[in-house]
Amino acid sequence: MLRHIDPIIGPELLAILRAMGHGDEIVIVDANFPATSMGKRVVRADGVSATHMAEAVLRLMPLDGFEKEAAFCMRQVHAPDELAPIASEFAGLITKFGGKEFALTPVERFAFYERAKTAYAVVATGERRLYGCLILKKGVLQPGE
Repeated sequence: MLRHIDPIIGPELLAILRAMGHGDEIVIVDANFPATSMGKRVVRADGVSATHMAEAVLRLMPLDGFEKEAAFCMRQVHAPDELAPIASEFAGLITKFGGKEFALTPVERFAFYERAKTAYAVVATGERRLYGCLILKKGVLQPGE
């Protein structure tokens, strides 16, 4: 065990987060997402909610402040102009850990899939809420952090 690291971040995911470089993306997905067919590297986190995983990752990983957009959710098919309830929770976590300069950007479902295919890794959670999918772009640590 390590201090200050949520125990849902296992050794494989911790190594992935450490190995990722500036601009690399990690995808946190719900139980319905086709993670194995989409991801280069897939980490299973069955039994863990996507929001819990997002919080654990955002505590460790800075978002990319050099980009206009660094956090993406899947746009709802049936209500494309509305954020899914879980996406509103993601938005709150992004503001809490990334700051007010970061916003959650909705992405059309199939565009989200294409982006996920190019991500560094996919974390497949046991999230059962629909649209519980999030992409985070890794930033840099500033001097003194």
